[in-house]
Amino acid sequence: MVVLRAGLCPGLTEEMIQLLRANSIQTVVDFVSSDLEDIAQKCSLSYKALVAVRRVLLAQFSAFPANGADLYEEIKSSTAILPTGSPSLDQLLDSGLYTGEVTELMGAPGSGKTQVCLGIAATVSLSLKQHILFLDSTGGFTASRLHQMLRAEEEEEQLEALQRIQVVRVFDIYEMLRALQELRERLCQQVVSSMEPLKIVVIDSVSAVIYPLLGGKQSEGLAIMMQLARELKTLAREFSLAVVVTNQVTRDSSTGPPKPALGRSWSFVPSTRVLLASKEVTLEKATTQRIASLAKSPRQAVGIQVELDIGSGDVTPTERL
Repeated sequence: MVVLRAGLCPGLTEEMIQLLRANSIQTVVDFVSSDLEDIAQKCSLSYKALVAVRRVLLAQFSAFPANGADLYEEIKSSTAILPTGSPSLDQLLDSGLYTGEVTELMGAPGSGKTQVCLGIAATVSLSLKQHILFLDSTGGFTASRLHQMLRAEEEEEQLEALQRIQVVRVFDIYEMLRALQELRERLCQQVVSSMEPLKIVVIDSVSAVIYPLLGGKQSEGLAIMMQLARELKTLAREFSLAVVVTNQVTRDSSTGPPKPALGRSWSFVPSTRVLLASKEVTLEKATTQRIASLAKSPRQAVGIQVELDIGSGDVTPTERL
């Protein structure tokens, strides 16, 4: 709350402030929400002077007004939905990855998090011809695997798709923050580079670089974690990017349900959370089946499950939307 004081704006004198306080008007909110005609009579002040002061205070302290229709049009013009390369995962996400949001893929080791990330990168690069920034903090990014996933009719098209994926190895939180800040600077300057047109940032994984900080100096680690959180949410919102991060899971006991790592503070960062899990299925021969469950979503009912059809992850130009 901003308290009324002399010098806060032209025309707001000490004498006026004393008269307003005598009538229980002490803050800017009190003043601008009051009936000025009533105030003028009770305080013996000039109605014209009060109107002038309120106009200045509104200009200084209120948000620029916008109506719902304008906000809706802004969302329509800035939001895109990007395919993941997996039809079943797209269905779970209500058509795909939404720009302006952070989507988290969580799961135990071997649940398919990196495979899904590679599939997203391959699909967006080959099918949509968009650039991808892939921050690899675990060493899980494999160029040969990605090359296998990019099945194109012509080798030139395949190579062009690979060139649209920029991979940055980041093995601690400071390198990750530095890479994201450099990205922000390039986007702010609108420099035409190999990053354009960028629509997606993939981070595999956030927990790998944050966990080492959540030890003895927990308060410092939490502060750096929230700095990363702000950076990701701001990049997604201001530059209409889809941000995908992977996270590990923890359990309270050996039989307890899996929970996303990094705690309650991080739980507010992703708009959408998907839990990936694998299980052995024995038919004619033992195979591994991967299941994706929706743990958090602004659009779909939580708890929906699908069988994840990442398979070999091949992406062809015919899958373009």
